[in-house]
Amino acid sequence: MAAPSQDLMSTMVSLCKRRGFIFQSSEIYGGLNSCWDYGPLGVELKRNVKEAWWRAMVHSRRDIVGLDASILMHPKVWEASGHLAGFTDPLVDCKECKERFRADHLENLKKCPKCGGQLTEVRKFNLMFKTFMGPVEDASATVFMRPETAQGIFVNFLNVQQAARLKPPFGIAQIGKSFRNEITPGNFTYRTREFEQMEMEFFVPPAEDLRWYNYWKKMRFDWYVSCGIKPENLRLRDHSKDELAHYAKACCDVEYNFPFGWSELEGIANRTDFDLRQHTEHSGKSLAFFDEESKQHYFPYVIEPAAGADRAALAFLVDSYAVEGEGKDARTVLRLHPAIAPIKVAVLPLVKRDGMPEKAEKIFADLLKNSVRSFYDHTSSIGRRYARQDEAGTPYCVTIDSQTLADDTVTIRERDSRAQYRVASGAVVAAVTEKLKAAIQ
Repeated sequence: MAAPSQDLMSTMVSLCKRRGFIFQSSEIYGGLNSCWDYGPLGVELKRNVKEAWWRAMVHSRRDIVGLDASILMHPKVWEASGHLAGFTDPLVDCKECKERFRADHLENLKKCPKCGGQLTEVRKFNLMFKTFMGPVEDASATVFMRPETAQGIFVNFLNVQQAARLKPPFGIAQIGKSFRNEITPGNFTYRTREFEQMEMEFFVPPAEDLRWYNYWKKMRFDWYVSCGIKPENLRLRDHSKDELAHYAKACCDVEYNFPFGWSELEGIANRTDFDLRQHTEHSGKSLAFFDEESKQHYFPYVIEPAAGADRAALAFLVDSYAVEGEGKDARTVLRLHPAIAPIKVAVLPLVKRDGMPEKAEKIFADLLKNSVRSFYDHTSSIGRRYARQDEAGTPYCVTIDSQTLADDTVTIRERDSRAQYRVASGAVVAAVTEKLKAAIQ
């Protein structure tokens, strides 16, 4: 049976450190709050999440292309987008314990929820990280770490449209780091100050915005299900009018039932033509699209599915976690979808003698040669090795045993069912790649 919901997050933090998914940043110096490092398994998991997103959003479509814009941008970009003036959270401090809180997260704006002390008046706090470009640290050299990847897409709208020879409806996708100086980060990797976004801006004729908005709501919900998340742990929640950003005509969140409750996994917004008009006004260069058929210029509306790679990776980990059995027979397993599992195949010689390691090494080399992410392990009992791979989320194990020496067959063990069957050693790569291909499609 699974760990109780209230304890699941602490369980995941422990598992992630022990197995090399995620470590506290700068841990030997006491750590840095809300900053995390992805270890050997974690970096593969997150990379696979990003590749699955890119495959679904770009490589499998003819109407979306990619972009990799700079993290540092001209300061006027953030003036035009409204981030300089409006990208703020309400902040209060406790006069006694000096803790800081988001005012909109408190029921009582007079009393500190931690020590009972008096709180300061509410003030606005800009979430953008500020730095300086060049050797002189003055106002003229101020630049900002981007708080979102979207603006790099908007300012490159015509560059991409003309270079790729596209016309609306079409999209521009980007994966990259963003930075927000959150007042109250927390819940492991859910809310951090440095994070990675997977965003796509889909430019449509204004009259088609509703159709495409509904289309992307369904597509993005279905993507999480196709990558292994249980549908009952997902929901779509439309924003009320008082929740909408000033630029949005409509917005909907794909929410996941995290151990700490239902929370946003991805947002799908109808940003109208706000961004292209703003950058046109502030830069003096028109970002309107010229339609050859109607011989008219117009500003496309934008439908924006914006997801977090870190939040997605966390959701996949939480959703896949299970403990089966009880006592000494219990096993911990991550039922990660093969597309995002860090390791696809573990190669395990039963013992370190009788030619088994040599046979195993050859199979391992063949898997790597065919770009199947694999792991070789010859230490401890076979049961312990299976348990380690279950806990790492590895879908398949290949065991080389005494029968291999007699008939040149090996055992393939499946993680979820624990079913075992034998195939010829020379057929391992084909058997595994066929299963992985079927699962990923």
